[in-house]
Amino acid sequence: MAIGSSTRDDAHPILVLGANGKTGGRVLERLRAAGHAVRVGSRAAQPPFDWEDRATWTAALEGVRAVYVAYQPDLCVPGAVDTVTAFYDAAAKAGVQKIVLLSGRGEPEAQDAERALQATALDWTIVRASWFFQNFSENYFLDEIVAGAITLPEGLAAEPFIDADDIADIAAEALVDSRHSRKLYELTGSQAFTFPEAIAQIARATNRRIDCHIIPMDDYAKLLAEAGLPKDLCWLVVYLFSTVLDSRNTPIAHGVERALGRPPRTFADYVARTAPTGVWGAK
Repeated sequence: MAIGSSTRDDAHPILVLGANGKTGGRVLERLRAAGHAVRVGSRAAQPPFDWEDRATWTAALEGVRAVYVAYQPDLCVPGAVDTVTAFYDAAAKAGVQKIVLLSGRGEPEAQDAERALQATALDWTIVRASWFFQNFSENYFLDEIVAGAITLPEGLAAEPFIDADDIADIAAEALVDSRHSRKLYELTGSQAFTFPEAIAQIARATNRRIDCHIIPMDDYAKLLAEAGLPKDLCWLVVYLFSTVLDSRNTPIAHGVERALGRPPRTFADYVARTAPTGVWGAK
């Protein structure tokens, strides 16, 4: 989706945090395509930005008019809300006018981060998203899908997965268009389905057998640790599976229609355009 360039301001760029992530990279692409001045927010950028090093924030925020905030690794991790709240304050002091926050659907801590933003004098837009389609093709489950067998914990409810491209369409537009001012969009796809059902769609599209093994959550946590996943990331995965995927997020929301005036992209469309890339193996 193309976004307008009528609000271009080359002297005051838009800072995109999480620019190497699933949504941040897409937001960056859309803003650049529309001719907006942008600043990449990452440790490797110049100036660098590091959530864990607040001394980097001042230079990254200098002259910036708007910021896309995608906190890594997730707003639910301990200390995240305090960190983003401090960032809101730093942004306001730097003269930033607008923040677009990527939030997590069904996460109490993410909603705390939302309320902290809403309590500031900054203009804001919040995109509260369900799990991404791209978790199946851009890390997380990709290696297991390619290997032909995926292991998941039992008890996972159906999820109305959302396309990261829909999130990026809304976020990029909200950074430059005042009609999204002070709006919270809850984003889901148009249909909820289980992880095994998602894997089955990918298997059909790639003409491959992809086994899906369901095991108790405690066994799954042990499996993550045995695979060498750092302890803090093991905790995060188990927390998200047991908290966000307990059925609280199964109902469909209509934020994409509210924001863009069209239905969300479907998982079938995502699979159809992703399978030919070969990322999941032979077709």
